[in-house]
Amino acid sequence: MRYPPAWPKERPQEKGIDVQLTLDFAVMATRGEYDVGIMVSTDTDLKPALEYVAELTTSRGRPRAEVAPWSVNGQHCRRLAISHRNLYCHWIGEDVYKRVQDKTDYTRST
Repeated sequence: MRYPPAWPKERPQEKGIDVQLTLDFAVMATRGEYDVGIMVSTDTDLKPALEYVAELTTSRGRPRAEVAPWSVNGQHCRRLAISHRNLYCHWIGEDVYKRVQDKTDYTRST
């Protein structure tokens, strides 16, 4: 979400990044462009993509969907989960997060 300077008087706006991420996750799985897709997020808006890839796993045997939420000072954040599937979970601490962090500002037009 992008919060305007007048927030909370003005509503926050979606950045659209989660839409692009879910599309890439699903389309690349359909095309067979990865064997294991790891969703590094706790955003529940991304669950439909995880569910879709899990269905592909059931019907095709691959790819596999996994999740990677973060853990801070030994406290785990709520991880993404889907019904009737046990997704493998990679807990990411601050040190790993800093190494894999993408600092690209995807809200800027190119």
